Formats: sequence, structure tokens, C-alpha cells
Amino acid sequence: MSSERLAGLLDEYAELEKRLADPAIHADQATARRVGRRYAELVPLHKAADELEQARADLAAARELAAEDPSFAAEADAIAGSLPVLEERLAELLIPRDPHDAKDVIVEIKAGEGGEESALFAGDLLRMYTRYAERHGWVTEVIDAQDSDLGGVKDVSLAIKTKGVPDGGNGVWSRLKWEGGVHRVQRVPVTESQGRIHTSAAGVLVLPEAEDVDVTIDQNDLRIDVFRSSGPGGQSVNTTDSAVRITHLPTGIVVSCQNEKSQLQNREQAMRILRARLLAAAQEQADAAASDARKAQVRTVDRSERIRTYNFPQNRITDHRIGYTAYNLDLALGGELDGVLDALTEADRAARLAGDTELTRR
Repeated sequence: MSSERLAGLLDEYAELEKRLADPAIHADQATARRVGRRYAELVPLHKAADELEQARADLAAARELAAEDPSFAAEADAIAGSLPVLEERLAELLIPRDPHDAKDVIVEIKAGEGGEESALFAGDLLRMYTRYAERHGWVTEVIDAQDSDLGGVKDVSLAIKTKGVPDGGNGVWSRLKWEGGVHRVQRVPVTESQGRIHTSAAGVLVLPEAEDVDVTIDQNDLRIDVFRSSGPGGQSVNTTDSAVRITHLPTGIVVSCQNEKSQLQNREQAMRILRARLLAAAQEQADAAASDARKAQVRTVDRSERIRTYNFPQNRITDHRIGYTAYNLDLALGGELDGVLDALTEADRAARLAGDTELTRR
């Protein structure tokens, strides 16, 4: 256990506590929220350190009493037996955590090459994440969407936010960061007349939503084009050029939004997505520079990596990274994702404790 790291984090906790007690900080809600999130991340560490310090003091007192009265020996032994558990808990909290865990996210879902069936499956994933968010009391907002002819989605961006400061610093990212990658579905499509099972896929990209302080964007680096929005099959849904396409020239990242009625609103939504993508790109570059092995689906998304299969005939969901299988696909698509997400979180925790930075793949 690093005593220097512990001391530094406890000093940071004390400083943040002072800042939050100052009424002046709440004049800037963005700063107050950012400081509050970091404070919430350190609360479990502060509590664990206090409990360990108190247990050690109690043990010293019990042993001193036991030297004079043997009846206190059993109490001393009980306290001594609790120390390893407390020490392990504190050591786990001292492992550097994902810096984005407290953040909200933007989930992008794109239909694959399976035509309408892939778009319908992308729509299923959109409903799955929306219902999961509802179960956790999170707020969802469709930033932009391109619907398909049969009611699916070709491409959709969904913002998911916590209400207030997340408990323990565990925001939406801490749960949904595992979802990035290729999701494969096996079922009989509604467009299949022979009853044959088809396989198609949709890509999911999960980005921590960036705040203004996370990413600096030079307006001179942007090319902004406007065009007329359209609906399924190219049908025009707007008679004015309100849709916006933003190109970030240094990186080549292109973001389009057409859901809102005004050009200004579409530009604001596109900038949200652009900031999130630039933050993810910066994180990827930092990881590469530090020669860190990256998790397959946490900081970036490799769309060639199949991470999960949804098999309808067997009502089976399989996560290929950790070999997780459950026969409750209907419940998972209804938003009950905690089973697979808990398994992924535990696999990551075990890997970090072992000093491995890459989630196990299978």
C-alpha cells in the first residue's frame, strides 16, 4: 500500500471538502459539479482509511487492556482478524481508477451491413440502453437519429446522464463503457419468408461526454456545412437547410445532426458529439504514448471486434470477452443488463488487482 499516494489523496479530499463548503463555488454550476464528482470519488477511500485507522487504534487499546486483563484477549484477536479485510479494501481503492468513471456518456449505435434487419436490431439496442437508463434513474436524450423504413434506426446518438452527482463517483460511464464494439444478433428477420435464421450486427460506440474544460476546440479548425434534413428512404422532412455537418479539419472527424428544427440547435448537438469524440481520441493517443495496453472496449472501439451475441432462438446472450452466457435475452433487451455488466466489472477489478490493464478476451 502506497502511504504517499494515500496521503496525497486524503489531502485532496480535505481540499475538495473545503471548496464545496464555500458558497462561492456554486455560482459556477459546471465547476461545482466537476468538484462534486471528484469529491464523491474520494469519499469511499476516505471512509476506508478512517475505518482502518480506527481499527488499528482499537487493536492497540485492546492489547493494552489484555496485558492487564486476559478477558480482553478475545476482543483483540477479533479486531486483529478484521484488519486484513480493511487493508485489502483500502488497497483496492488506491488502484488508479478510470478517470472517466464519473462522467455521463454519448452512445452511438450504427446499423451494419444486414440491411433492414440490422437497422431493426440497432433499434432494439437503443431501446435496451434506454430502458436500462430508466431502471437506474438516469436521463436519456436522443441527440440525432436516422430512422429506417421499417421502424429501426440506421444511426443514432443517445446521451445518457445521471441526476446530480453520482454516488461514489460511479457515473454512467462506469457501467456502460463495456458496451463499445460489435453486437451480433442471430434470429429470423421479419423480412425472411422462409423462416431461416440470419446473422447481422450493429456497432456501438460509447464516449464519455466531454465538458468545455476537457477539450479546447479552435473555431478556425472547423468547417461547418448546412443541408436539408431527410427521413427514411430519403423523404424530406424539412423545407429549410437546418441540418448541420461539422468537420474537425485537424483530425478529419465529421459529425452531422438533423433532429432539431433550428440550425443553431443542431450545431450545439453536433458540438457535443464532436467534443466527446475528440476527448476519446486524445485519451487513445495518451494511452499509446504511455505504451499502455488498452481495454478492448473501454477507451476506444474496434468495430471489427465482436463483443457480444444475442441469440433469439435460444434466448441466449453471450459476452465473448469473458465467456459470460445467460439464457435471459428477453430480460436483457428489456433493460436488465446488470448481470453481464457486473460480470465485466468484476473481471476488470480482478485484472487491475493483478496488475493487468487489459480485460480478458475470449
